Amino acid sequence: MAKDITLLWGSGSPPCWRIMIALEEKNLQGYNQKLLSFEKAAHKSQEVLDINPRGQLPSFKHGNNIVNESYAACMYLESQFKSQGNNLIPDSAGEQALMYQRMFEGLTLYQKMSDVIYYNWKVPEGERHDAAVKRNREALITELKLWEGYLEKLGAGSCLAGKTFSMADVVVFPSVAYLFRFGLSAERYPKLTEYYAQLKDRPSITASWPPHWLENPQGQDTLKDL
Repeated sequence: MAKDITLLWGSGSPPCWRIMIALEEKNLQGYNQKLLSFEKAAHKSQEVLDINPRGQLPSFKHGNNIVNESYAACMYLESQFKSQGNNLIPDSAGEQALMYQRMFEGLTLYQKMSDVIYYNWKVPEGERHDAAVKRNREALITELKLWEGYLEKLGAGSCLAGKTFSMADVVVFPSVAYLFRFGLSAERYPKLTEYYAQLKDRPSITASWPPHWLENPQGQDTLKDL
């Protein structure tokens, strides 16, 4: 089964990492995979464009089925390999509802995080404004406080949809790890810190940990004052 799966990916990319965690959770090790360099613009290569005409990573294929959007690929894997590996969608209606809610709120978290971390990369120098930087940072702080509250309400040792690891964790954990990679304060965000510490050693996460993070454990301090 795994031999029919191909993933083209970039190290440290949360969307790529989501799919890799899902593959590990579904016991699909041994799939065809290729690490590509964003710095060398390998995501714009013909190899990627043949699967993903947007020229983006991840690029994911199972047999003749192409699913490049990371959330969709993760859901596809759970649907196609439901009886294999770990069940990532809770059976109870309450936990399932919470899982879907947190999953898709995770897209907002990722966007607000990206607006801060990548501002100078995305916005040409002549178009940058201190007011926009301030607004983006304030929006991310508000978002992070929401997630602090969610985790506090669930209690110590919880995942995002309850006590059991679910698809919500598959898709949101990479963003949380990214926040800490870029210097998020453990002191100011204790619940997110506990969540990160609780999951970072999970086998599916350690097996798919970004290789360049392993080579250089020291991250950046972009978010240290947030």
